[in-house]
Amino acid sequence: MIDLFKKTMYMGLGLAELTREKVEEISRELVKKGEISEKEGRDLAEELSRKADAAKKDLEKRVDKLVKQALDRINVATKDELAALEKKLNGKISALKAKKK
Repeated sequence: MIDLFKKTMYMGLGLAELTREKVEEISRELVKKGEISEKEGRDLAEELSRKADAAKKDLEKRVDKLVKQALDRINVATKDELAALEKKLNGKISALKAKKK
């Protein structure tokens, strides 16, 4: 299940990168044809790149949320929960060892 989420996320990130490359290519073509100035081409590429980055971050947040929800449903312990349990157990073990002395 987690692999499916990862693959979906990577696919989305790949599409965002492909979009950026395509935007830069289209921008260069428009400049080359004289339909827009170089500055307008750079501005267009930068604006669309910012939007692609924002979409990428949004996708990452959504995938993280979906993965967390899936893990919560199947009741898997998180790293933090396991670390807290380990700390608690180490404390109990130390206390037991101290009593035996």
